[in-house]
Amino acid sequence: MPLTPDDVLSYLAAHGIAAQTYSHPAVHTVAESQALRGDIPGAHTKNLFLRDGKKTYFLVTLEENRAVDLKALRALIGARGGLSFASADALIEHLGVLPGAVSLLALANDVDKRVQVVIDASLLEASMVNCHPLTNEKTTSLTPAELRVFLQATGHVVRPLDLDQPPSSM
Repeated sequence: MPLTPDDVLSYLAAHGIAAQTYSHPAVHTVAESQALRGDIPGAHTKNLFLRDGKKTYFLVTLEENRAVDLKALRALIGARGGLSFASADALIEHLGVLPGAVSLLALANDVDKRVQVVIDASLLEASMVNCHPLTNEKTTSLTPAELRVFLQATGHVVRPLDLDQPPSSM
């Protein structure tokens, strides 16, 4: 059974991860988030739950205003075959959340480590990184260092992605 928003906040506390959580009306898009979240400091994210042609799943977390071309992203993250958005069913199965609540914190539900994590490198240099704690009615702020502690606790490897660099040949 997937964790609840309260469970993931307890998970953070149990692992000594300092976080501040803010409540707000439900947001489903970056534009709604910008209009409704108020003055929550730090970098705000958008999350793409993707799969490639070999059914490898990726959670790609970017700064909210970052434009991304899926064809170019495919090469940058090492996807095989076409890269597309995963289904809502796959999202629930792998991350235990509904569309609109996707975030890095949902990786607590990926106990089998079947999702590869790719994070915009600029987020790892921000003062704070803001994520939904399994609900789009709250935002949780973590420092990049605390985010790394969380990802390590869940057993996920951070793959920083510099979208300003051309892909390297593999």
